[in-house]
Amino acid sequence: MSNGTPLGDFLRARREALKPHDVGLPEHGRRRVPGLRREEVALLAGVSSDYYIRLEQGRENSPSPQVLEAVAQALRWTRRLPTISTASV
Repeated sequence: MSNGTPLGDFLRARREALKPHDVGLPEHGRRRVPGLRREEVALLAGVSSDYYIRLEQGRENSPSPQVLEAVAQALRWTRRLPTISTASV
Protein backbone atom coordinates (compact mmCIF):
# COMPACT_ATOMS: atom_id res chain seq x y z
CA MET A 1 0.00 0.00 0.00
CA SER A 2 1.30 3.43 -0.91
CA ASN A 3 1.59 6.36 1.44
CA GLY A 4 1.47 8.84 -1.46
CA THR A 5 -1.40 10.78 -2.94
CA PRO A 6 -3.85 9.45 -5.54
CA LEU A 7 -2.28 11.73 -8.17
CA GLY A 8 1.24 10.63 -7.22
CA ASP A 9 0.26 6.96 -7.28
CA PHE A 10 -1.31 7.40 -10.72
CA LEU A 11 1.73 9.24 -12.13
CA ARG A 12 4.14 6.66 -10.71
CA ALA A 13 2.15 3.73 -12.13
CA ARG A 14 2.00 5.31 -15.60
CA ARG A 15 5.71 6.21 -15.52
CA GLU A 16 6.69 2.69 -14.48
CA ALA A 17 4.55 1.16 -17.23
CA LEU A 18 6.37 2.97 -20.05
CA LYS A 19 9.73 2.16 -21.59
CA PRO A 20 11.96 4.82 -23.14
CA HIS A 21 11.33 3.49 -26.64
CA ASP A 22 7.55 3.90 -26.04
CA VAL A 23 8.04 7.68 -25.97
CA GLY A 24 10.81 7.99 -28.54
CA LEU A 25 13.76 8.15 -26.15
CA PRO A 26 16.92 6.10 -26.55
CA GLU A 27 17.71 3.49 -23.93
CA HIS A 28 21.05 4.03 -22.23
CA GLY A 29 22.22 1.05 -20.25
CA ARG A 30 20.60 -0.73 -17.36
CA ARG A 31 17.94 0.92 -15.21
CA ARG A 32 17.58 0.41 -11.49
CA VAL A 33 13.79 0.78 -11.63
CA PRO A 34 11.26 -0.13 -14.32
CA GLY A 35 9.93 2.43 -16.73
CA LEU A 36 10.84 6.02 -17.40
CA ARG A 37 12.94 8.15 -15.11
CA ARG A 38 11.22 11.13 -13.48
CA GLU A 39 13.61 13.44 -15.31
CA GLU A 40 12.55 11.95 -18.64
CA VAL A 41 8.87 12.55 -17.91
CA ALA A 42 9.63 16.13 -16.87
CA LEU A 43 11.59 16.72 -20.07
CA LEU A 44 8.77 15.34 -22.22
CA ALA A 45 6.17 17.39 -20.33
CA GLY A 46 8.17 20.62 -20.45
CA VAL A 47 8.29 21.05 -16.69
CA SER A 48 11.26 21.06 -14.34
CA SER A 49 12.38 17.79 -12.81
CA ASP A 50 11.89 19.33 -9.38
CA TYR A 51 8.26 20.21 -10.15
CA TYR A 52 7.47 16.75 -11.53
CA ILE A 53 9.03 15.11 -8.49
CA ARG A 54 6.89 17.31 -6.20
CA LEU A 55 3.78 16.28 -8.17
CA GLU A 56 4.60 12.60 -7.87
CA GLN A 57 5.47 12.86 -4.18
CA GLY A 58 2.30 14.81 -3.39
CA ARG A 59 4.11 17.98 -2.36
CA GLU A 60 2.46 20.06 -5.11
CA ASN A 61 -1.27 20.06 -4.50
CA SER A 62 -2.65 22.46 -7.10
CA PRO A 63 -1.14 21.81 -10.55
CA SER A 64 -2.69 23.77 -13.39
CA PRO A 65 -4.82 22.01 -16.02
CA GLN A 66 -2.10 22.82 -18.57
CA VAL A 67 0.56 21.04 -16.51
CA LEU A 68 -1.69 18.02 -15.98
CA GLU A 69 -2.38 17.87 -19.72
CA ALA A 70 1.34 18.12 -20.56
CA VAL A 71 2.20 15.37 -18.09
CA ALA A 72 -0.65 13.18 -19.39
CA GLN A 73 0.67 13.60 -22.94
CA ALA A 74 4.22 12.82 -21.80
CA LEU A 75 2.95 9.64 -20.16
CA ARG A 76 0.97 8.76 -23.31
CA TRP A 77 -2.28 8.81 -21.36
CA THR A 78 -5.00 9.13 -23.98
CA ARG A 79 -8.03 8.54 -21.82
CA ARG A 80 -9.63 11.22 -19.73
CA LEU A 81 -7.61 12.04 -16.62
CA PRO A 82 -9.15 10.70 -13.43
CA THR A 83 -10.78 13.21 -11.15
CA ILE A 84 -8.48 13.62 -8.20
CA SER A 85 -9.50 15.65 -5.21
CA THR A 86 -6.76 17.74 -3.67
CA ALA A 87 -8.98 18.72 -0.74
CA SER A 88 -7.47 16.03 1.46
CA VAL A 89 -3.90 16.91 0.51
